[in-house]
Amino acid sequence: MKKVLVTSLLFMSTLSLAYDIQKNLPVNYDIVKANGKSVALLGNQIELGDTAPDFRVVNDKFSLKTKADFAGKPLLISTVPSLDTGVCSIQTKRFNDEVENLPQDVVMLTISADLPFAQKRFCQAEKIDKLMTLSDSVWRDFGMNYGLLIKDMGLLARAIFVISPDDKIVYKEVVSELSEQPNYDAALEALRSISEQQMDDSEESLAGVTEEQAKKNDNL
Repeated sequence: MKKVLVTSLLFMSTLSLAYDIQKNLPVNYDIVKANGKSVALLGNQIELGDTAPDFRVVNDKFSLKTKADFAGKPLLISTVPSLDTGVCSIQTKRFNDEVENLPQDVVMLTISADLPFAQKRFCQAEKIDKLMTLSDSVWRDFGMNYGLLIKDMGLLARAIFVISPDDKIVYKEVVSELSEQPNYDAALEALRSISEQQMDDSEESLAGVTEEQAKKNDNL
């Protein structure tokens, strides 16, 4: 009981700190709508070609995860308002199903502001076992850094980001109507493209090393 109380107090204190920070964030009203009405998004908008901002989220055990944990790999981040809603469930299940059709080096994440307990329950019920679900509920750090935090709700807007192994934003879609699904095919194609490019670069690098070694051997 004491452990639960301490955890709850820490969660509330970090949540209060997150909301204090939100007071100074940019607000965007012209990006996303819900049922035709504009939604206020907090945070700095990022663009194609930008270096992907860092973020702090937690897994189902409340362990810290950051962007650095996925460095050097083709990365797709799918964000949803709440896993317990229809469209968010469809989106997460679609990407989970697609993982086995992709190169083994890619990483897929789903990030929402759901509590880790709720995410774990959802994944068990829906057999989500090929991608990682992470929670932005503690610090709202991902939402603020990627310009997706819905003001006065604490939820994330629906979006897809693809990040290259060299840490650049190569694909971005913030879905303009909150109740609509993203463009899965375009996002998956971007992910495949950077994975293939990474494999080509690795092969060229290996070929260069082999050629250089052959020259050294010839000179012996």
